[in-house]
Amino acid sequence: MTQSLPESRRVVVKIGSALLVDRETGALRGEWLGSLAKDVLRLKRRAQDVVLVSSGSIALGRTVLDLPPGPLPLEQSQASAAVGQIRLARAYEEALAPHKITTAQVLVTLEDSRDRRRYLNSRATLEALLSMGVVPIVNENDTIATDEIRYGDNDRLAAQVAVTVGADLVVLLSDVDGLYTANPNDDPTAERLSEVTTITPEIEAMAGDAGSGLSKGGMKTKIMAAKTAMAGGAGLVITEGSRLSPLQALEDGANATWFRPQTDPHVARKRWIAAMKPQGVLTLDEGAARAMSQGKSLLPAGVSAVSGRFERGDPVTLARPDGTALGVGLARYTAQEAELLKGHQSSEIAEILGYPGRAALVHRDDMVL
Repeated sequence: MTQSLPESRRVVVKIGSALLVDRETGALRGEWLGSLAKDVLRLKRRAQDVVLVSSGSIALGRTVLDLPPGPLPLEQSQASAAVGQIRLARAYEEALAPHKITTAQVLVTLEDSRDRRRYLNSRATLEALLSMGVVPIVNENDTIATDEIRYGDNDRLAAQVAVTVGADLVVLLSDVDGLYTANPNDDPTAERLSEVTTITPEIEAMAGDAGSGLSKGGMKTKIMAAKTAMAGGAGLVITEGSRLSPLQALEDGANATWFRPQTDPHVARKRWIAAMKPQGVLTLDEGAARAMSQGKSLLPAGVSAVSGRFERGDPVTLARPDGTALGVGLARYTAQEAELLKGHQSSEIAEILGYPGRAALVHRDDMVL
């Protein structure tokens, strides 16, 4: 399966601190960000969805707080992030607003992808933003994340975001132009790999240890990100990003290493859901069973019975009226809530539960028939 930037329907672009913030002065690289905004505009004009995963909040915040160079204690890092996040969001808004592009800030932690309920909530929010043409600016929530709930690097965060939103391609804008057989700074015979279709132990060995790369986390974290992206059906490309208009340069043939998935995001997600062990059963009426066979979501009105104990985000069996399995889906309500809602119209959800909820019990994107 081959993918290029123009062919991708949905693209996640990761921007590192070193590209966005001048290392010497701590100031924002405004000209570079302006050129990236033009890149984003070009993708949007081709009707491509774009998500930006951006570092830079700590780097911007520590400058404002006049903190010394070098590693910071956790509380100072979090304080820097709190100050810098405002400036980072404003910088993207000011860069993209002249192109009539609306931005949104989305802050996440590792727990948001590990917990299925949080994962579904994050996915629903990002999908809603993208459906309205918004460009989400995603970053790790450094103001609250501790070592136990951190991604630790935005390479892996970008890959996880890509899996969450079903992206076709992840672009890692880096300070190197791809994966080499050895560190090119140490070995003049090192060669850049133009394409990787399978991440073998030999490929992993080329990446070295986590701290040996040229950018934060090193090449090893980029290989880990590629594994996540490829498993989710997304391609991933590593390219040098410090030049102006880095996405245009990539389209024009700039040096890069492309990691090619063996399937597409839709198929990968369906396989993931199908492999889960159901925690309950939703029995459907004939009309709901027909509607789902035609690609519709499952609404409360179409459910005649609820069994099992499940929470939001848990997998449930979707059964025909005779009890045979029609498929598996991720529930958007708990078993207790589903029991209250069964047979009712979606317009009645707020009245029944006492708060507004999602219209579908199981969304069509979260089921496998």
